Amino acid sequence: MGHPSRTFLFHLEPDKGTTLQAQLRRMLVSAILDGQIPPGSPLPSCRSLAQTLKIARNTVVLAYQDLVEEGFLIARERSGFFANPEILGGRVRTGEAGEQPAETRVPVTRASPDWQDRFRLHPSAQRNIVKPANWQDFPYPFIYGQVDQGLFPLAAWRECSRQALSVTAVRDWSKDRFGDDDPLLIEQIRTRLLPRRGVRVAADEILVTVGAQNALYLIASLLFDRDTIFGIENPGYTDARNIGGLHAGRVLGIGVDDQGMVLSSEFDSCDYAYVTPSHQFPTTVTMSLERRHALLERAAASDVVLIEDDYESELAHQGSPQPALKSLDRNNRVIFISSLSKTLAPGLRMGFMVGPAELIREARALRRLMIRHPAANNQRTIALFLADGHHDALLRRLCNVYRERLAAAITALVKHLPEFTVNLTAGGTALWIRGPKQLDMNAVEKEALKRGVVIEPGAVHFMAQPGPANYFRLGVSSIPTERIERGITLLAETVREQLKRS
Repeated sequence: MGHPSRTFLFHLEPDKGTTLQAQLRRMLVSAILDGQIPPGSPLPSCRSLAQTLKIARNTVVLAYQDLVEEGFLIARERSGFFANPEILGGRVRTGEAGEQPAETRVPVTRASPDWQDRFRLHPSAQRNIVKPANWQDFPYPFIYGQVDQGLFPLAAWRECSRQALSVTAVRDWSKDRFGDDDPLLIEQIRTRLLPRRGVRVAADEILVTVGAQNALYLIASLLFDRDTIFGIENPGYTDARNIGGLHAGRVLGIGVDDQGMVLSSEFDSCDYAYVTPSHQFPTTVTMSLERRHALLERAAASDVVLIEDDYESELAHQGSPQPALKSLDRNNRVIFISSLSKTLAPGLRMGFMVGPAELIREARALRRLMIRHPAANNQRTIALFLADGHHDALLRRLCNVYRERLAAAITALVKHLPEFTVNLTAGGTALWIRGPKQLDMNAVEKEALKRGVVIEPGAVHFMAQPGPANYFRLGVSSIPTERIERGITLLAETVREQLKRS
């Protein structure tokens, strides 16, 4: 391959979404660094490579020139282009260029540590929500926590990204902020996001996190120990239960009714209680205003600190949303956590927490030890996205689309699965559904996948193990409206088969 007459085994894809020049550049770099083009060897002429790949000669010229500027290639007058031998300098040599080691792993000897014996935590053994990694390949993905990429305002996001990559902006965010956050993002959270929930705080009471889970992990690391009793809703958010299980002495389930978390003797015994009042996870119930006031009063009387996860609060489809617990709190007893995952994209991993200044100060110090801060370029892009009003416009669009999809799902469920009970919801992106008592939704899930239908069984959300098997959660954020009824028809066929077997 190093000889100029040899054919390069490159395959360029015109419709890949990346320019042909960028694809060629990436492949050349990979071939040089992997030793497929030996150091010092000549490359094909621009004309011959262009003919081989059936692309414009100028595309090859620009790719070669780019690699010359970056030191991958050397241009010699009247001789052509050559792989720069110095580009592989400073690397440990494991063999001749182009050779691959027989084994990619170092053999384990008897002197190796017993890693299983050394683990003090086993988070991989916890019960978790499991989604097919390739869920996007299924025609009927009724899963939640993912977004329909067709609804993402790509042009607006690109414009904000472009602004964040200006010379001035890069000079600002590329420096090490140590433990600090982007002041523009903090200001947008303080003045744009939190007032929607009735929450008004100072800048030193806000910390940017890598999603809501990161916020909860910071809280648990700072405040929990083996004497801590941590209360969570039952059924409730699995990751809250699992994080509590790693840090608290005891995780206690607290029941949920049609008004939200039940104020019971279990609640009174807790040190901290995790609650999702906006749209209870997973039942979708919205906590009433009366229950919110009662919860705050009971928390003060029992000295319970509340961790409010403002899950999907911005996706209210009818009426006025209830005020956040944090906005009603007069005793600094509520820690507020939220995320932009359900409205922007889960892959961005951007959230925030709000609490007393002394808590935020310690959380910031702990976060610095873990990750310093979330990526500064993403913080700036999101800040600009908020400042320019794109997020507000997106919320209006999402609410309209999700309202339509939920209505279509409810209509189809009533028609095709009339024996199922559906929790009606005032917003959000999912439905909580109870099937006949003898039905195992875990078995239904596996069979439904064969028909292209993805659902998520609900047993994992219950404290009891095994939890009730006849519940499941039906998400609509990732499936177009026109596919919903057909997907539920196929789900109903699967259910009928399972009921016959049971």
